Amino acid sequence: MEMIKYVGCDDAELDLFESQYELPEGMCYNSYVVLGEEKVAVMDAMDARCCEEWLRKVEEALAGRKPDYLVCQHMEPDHSGSMGAFLAQYPEATVVCSKQAVVMMNQFGIEATNVEVVGEGSALDLGGMTLQFIAAPMIHWPEVIMTYCQEEQVLFSADGFGKFGVYHADEDDWACEARRYYFNIVGKYGMQVSNVLKKLASLPCGEGKGGVSLIAPLHGPMLEGEKKDEALRLYSIWSAYGVETEGVLVAYASIHGNTRRAAEQLAEILRQKAESRKLTADGSFKVAITDLSRDDMAEAIEDAFRMNRLVLCCATYDGDIFPPMHMFLHKLRLKGYQNRRVALVENGSWAPQAVKVMREMLSTCKNVEIVEPTVTIRGSLKPTQVAELEALADALLA
Repeated sequence: MEMIKYVGCDDAELDLFESQYELPEGMCYNSYVVLGEEKVAVMDAMDARCCEEWLRKVEEALAGRKPDYLVCQHMEPDHSGSMGAFLAQYPEATVVCSKQAVVMMNQFGIEATNVEVVGEGSALDLGGMTLQFIAAPMIHWPEVIMTYCQEEQVLFSADGFGKFGVYHADEDDWACEARRYYFNIVGKYGMQVSNVLKKLASLPCGEGKGGVSLIAPLHGPMLEGEKKDEALRLYSIWSAYGVETEGVLVAYASIHGNTRRAAEQLAEILRQKAESRKLTADGSFKVAITDLSRDDMAEAIEDAFRMNRLVLCCATYDGDIFPPMHMFLHKLRLKGYQNRRVALVENGSWAPQAVKVMREMLSTCKNVEIVEPTVTIRGSLKPTQVAELEALADALLA
């Protein structure tokens, strides 16, 4: 890829993405310079936090040339925050974007003198390098486009196929943070992702082998070879709300620890039953447990979508459910949770209401089966109730 230069930047100090998702290893923002024989295109701008570093890298990659185009695939501020500075430095550059992105530029106060609107099937000839545009609305904003360079067989995928972390974070495990990123950022729009995957499968071929050979996202590393193939496989599963890992996530919201102890006991019962039924023979069946009051909520969302079974253990709180569980279910609904089996355990010393509330919240989710029987604890789990947890585990694993 001698004619495509990477000019992305790491923000290792950023602690929260979109002010809500934990970043133990920071975040990277990717940008690329495409050097045609006649013209030059810069693929996407940068978060304002990295503006100065990015402009310096762009200038170095240009090596004395001037950019003819700034392709804006996505207007979210972590990618458009430095557009104004770029246009001030290169006032003759034309912004290439979707029709809706033009509206958003005005909303974000970005003034562009030269704008070229593109849509599905539009193309830009740089001289020996052709950029073909693919409409990708709601991945994850409505103005999004992706771009395919046919000669190099490179897909500039906007936020698609992105991940949390700086560029070289978790180099051998793309899926872990890509999964957390997908379900929390893009997860609601599975149908739209599926539509784009179909478009990618029919992209025209360059010389030699056909199809996409390299994916260049706006976050995370470029993907090629087996990593690219695995990313496409996982996106196919994720976008269809399919099951990636057979297993159970036990998610609990406990006030004083009694609900936690019941959840931990149920998780152990599930592990033992899965092992006795040889569900874990090849190590593929997982039983995970998460404390919704303390653990990373985004990771809990990821695991709920990853596995095909979910147990919710929750204390009653003010005639409703303990707030961490409410937030968890609220986010599941926002992200389109569906096609799963869910078991319910409630705790309430005098008026248990958690099962009723959780059932109501889940009722708006598509194709979610509530497993019976539910279990009610009053204060703390009694030895005589272990049999109820056993029955619940049997029903969930059936």
